Amino acid sequence: MFDFDVGKLLIFGIVALAVIPPKDLPRVMRVVGQALGRMRRMAAEFQGQFMDAMREADLDSVKKELESVKSDFDIAQNVVQKELNSIEQSAKIESSFDPAMAVHSEQSHAVGAPKDVGQSEISLTGPAIAAAEAAADVAAPPAADALAAVAPPAAEQEAAAPPRDAAE
Repeated sequence: MFDFDVGKLLIFGIVALAVIPPKDLPRVMRVVGQALGRMRRMAAEFQGQFMDAMREADLDSVKKELESVKSDFDIAQNVVQKELNSIEQSAKIESSFDPAMAVHSEQSHAVGAPKDVGQSEISLTGPAIAAAEAAADVAAPPAADALAAVAPPAAEQEAAAPPRDAAE
């Protein structure tokens, strides 16, 4: 507050002795002490009120900050909880799951007879190509008929050839 050091206090004491008579000096010192006491109490009260106001302001800001942190934490906790629930659902093994039965069904499916596959109703050649093939079939005999006309079947060739054992 006031910056009083020993040198300044000594100067005040000398001036007080010169101005104030010695018989009135104790009364003046008492009044000055009381005034300084009142000033210190007022300063302390003002400082206390100021500090209370600062604490309330800090407390409000700390409360707001804690509330924002709490809300952020709640949001993060909800996200984590949802993730954990989804992981738990994906990791759950049903009680009806039987690995031996699953292996047996896969083996029986693999060993089983092949299934008949029906013919496709979709033409793979397209309408223009199908019409051209139909015209070619009418103009020329099928390839199997032409081959049969050129070479006799293998059974006929074997019958015509003499047996090897007899020729030797």
